[in-house]
Amino acid sequence: MNSKQTFWAEVDADGRLSLPPEIAHQYGLTPGARARLDVGSSDIRLHRPVTHLAKIYIEPTNRCNIECRTCMRNNWDVELGQMSADTFAAFLTGLRRLERPPLVFFGGIGEPLAHPHTPEMIAQVKATGATVEMISNGTLLNEKRSRQLIAAGLDALWVSIDGARPESYADVRLGAELPNVLANLSRFRKLRPPSHKPQPAIGIAFVAMKRNIADLPEVMAIGRRLGAARFMVSNLLPHTAEMVDEILYENTLNDITYLPSPWLRSVSIPKMEFNELTSGPLLAAMSSGYNVSFAGSNLGVANDVCTFIENGSLAIGWDGRIAPCPPLLYNHTGYLRGYERASHAHILGNIKEHDLLTLWLDPEYVAYRERVHRFAFAPCTSCGGCDDSHANDTDCFDSPAPACGGCLWAQAVIQCP
Repeated sequence: MNSKQTFWAEVDADGRLSLPPEIAHQYGLTPGARARLDVGSSDIRLHRPVTHLAKIYIEPTNRCNIECRTCMRNNWDVELGQMSADTFAAFLTGLRRLERPPLVFFGGIGEPLAHPHTPEMIAQVKATGATVEMISNGTLLNEKRSRQLIAAGLDALWVSIDGARPESYADVRLGAELPNVLANLSRFRKLRPPSHKPQPAIGIAFVAMKRNIADLPEVMAIGRRLGAARFMVSNLLPHTAEMVDEILYENTLNDITYLPSPWLRSVSIPKMEFNELTSGPLLAAMSSGYNVSFAGSNLGVANDVCTFIENGSLAIGWDGRIAPCPPLLYNHTGYLRGYERASHAHILGNIKEHDLLTLWLDPEYVAYRERVHRFAFAPCTSCGGCDDSHANDTDCFDSPAPACGGCLWAQAVIQCP
């Protein structure tokens, strides 16, 4: 669909709003669907219905060939394995039954290319009409794998690059060498069929922390030289005590403004040059605790918003387990505001036992997504002072598990492709 095309909604004689059929179909606005509205001063934001499955994260394996300081596997104890042919067949059967193919993202906690059949799996998913993306550390992206991924019809390849120099890169991704990764990615780029918009598109993912943030401009320059069309920067979620001092958002958590309302202080900032003269004052204004509007877009709406729920997502582990998001596939430990916080897995079923759509539309799972959509959780990210905030079992609002008030993804501090 052309994003520049103008669409119009119409109001009939009874005051009912009618959307163009292609828009209604794209966002799952089928008869009987309920969609939340956010009313602004001059616009209305229509959210995707929680019944619309639009994105699936699938984990071919939770094994990985390198160790990274940023990974949750530094603080977990789980069974390692890879997706079996039977489990993938069950997923594929469920995928074919969906009325509209979703975006399928090959990723998770492991390295997708550590599974020997990932390219074949991608080709089978593409055959259903789905859009397919994958994230990789790039170390296993040899010529054979590159040709296989391109032939499979992969739409986008994301590569994690957390340093612009061999030393800074290896300091984060232990056991990996930046020159090899860049050589692999350069070859992948050249093997793509020539086009004004070559596919697979290339994306660069960067985890920002004190030890590598100075490398970000050069990482972006490297990405541009390699033909990257997408960049995504995320903050670090520390999984070990040693990494707590590396975060770049300690004061940001104090400045989070919840639920933008007329009685909250606000500041509206226009577009202007971002340079040595303006960067300091503009950043100070944006992090002042005000509800910030930048060039007409309200930055405050990023608070208390689960991007996984908003995007109509679910996650499937290598063993077929289904969770609302990749982090909830596993028990793991993170650090929030300096203290240890336990995050317990929230498993909703298994595709080897139940159909994908049946699991997605299970009344309890729909009710969970509606609850997260409202985000009536305690503000643990800005408070973090009571015992309930040290795990996602509950919170001081007596929320049932998983309590998402301490989730940094929901505050736009952490983000995933």
